[in-house]
This record gives sequence, structure tokens and C-alpha cells, in this order.
Amino acid sequence: MPSPQLICLIGAECTGKNTLAQALAAHFGGLWVPEYLRAFCEKNGRTPRMDEQAGIMRAQFEQEEQVVTQARQAGCAYVFCDSPPLLTAVYSDHYFSDRSLFDCAHALHARYALTLVLCPDMARLPDGLQREAVRATVHSQVQHALQAMHVPHIEVGGQDDARLQAAILAVETLTR
Repeated sequence: MPSPQLICLIGAECTGKNTLAQALAAHFGGLWVPEYLRAFCEKNGRTPRMDEQAGIMRAQFEQEEQVVTQARQAGCAYVFCDSPPLLTAVYSDHYFSDRSLFDCAHALHARYALTLVLCPDMARLPDGLQREAVRATVHSQVQHALQAMHVPHIEVGGQDDARLQAAILAVETLTR
């Protein structure tokens, strides 16, 4: 059975990654991987410390691997990944000036068939214990990291259905 293609959704906090990943999975009959950081914050009642960043990145990767196995068994063509390990590296650099996670994040990012960068152009809806609003800065850092890695990516913006349709069109480019 062929491996599903991994589609990465990356962007600053509250840019709709979770909602869009679920909608794309529903549209394409695929599976989606939730952001591990969200579960970590809910479980611990706080944001992570510097010494926990590598574990969060590893847990995100492990979740993705589990869902890829499920998708392969189910014959799904796509797995949509909310917040790849690269985003953990970006946050670690942003909050702790720790660039130590980038090499591993770069290596892991090669698994994605497509990277969708979600623009911070929608209203921010706070989601509890996640990071505070630094969307413009993080968006810029994500763009810089992808450019430094020479990763082709497609920016997805707009509101509601327009955002979903732009993402669907981007995914459909893979099959052409």
C-alpha cells in the first residue's frame, strides 16, 4: 500500500491551522494530526519551558508517524499535519533564543509533500494557554526558516471558505 502524502500546515498561533487541517482531511478523505503543543498546555496548565521543547517536537513527530500508519492501513492519500516540528524550533528560538532544534526540524520537514503557510490575516481568537499574540513576528520567522531550508511553500490567507478553497487548490496542485 502506498504511503500517504504529508501536508504540513504551519503558521503563528491562532491562524486556523487546526480548523483547516480538519476541513482538508474531511474534503480529501484523509486524516489529520493535531498540534501536540495544545495537548501539552492543556495537560500541564501552562506553556512549555525551554527544556521541554525537544520533547514537544519529538511528540509531534511521533503523533504524525502514528497517523501515517493509520492512513496507510486505511488507504488514505493524505495526512494533514497541524504544526510541524519546525514550528517548535521557531518558537524555541523566539522565546528562548535556542536554535538547537533547527537541524532536527529541518531533517523532519523533508517528509512533507507540501507546506502550507497560514497567514495571520484572520481575527485572533485566544485559545487558552497557548502562546501570547506574536503572530506577525512568528509568521516572519517561519517564512525565513522555510526560505533558509529552500522549502517550496504556498501561503494561504483569506477568511473562512476563501481560506479553505485556497488550501484545497494548493493541495490539488500535487495531483496535477
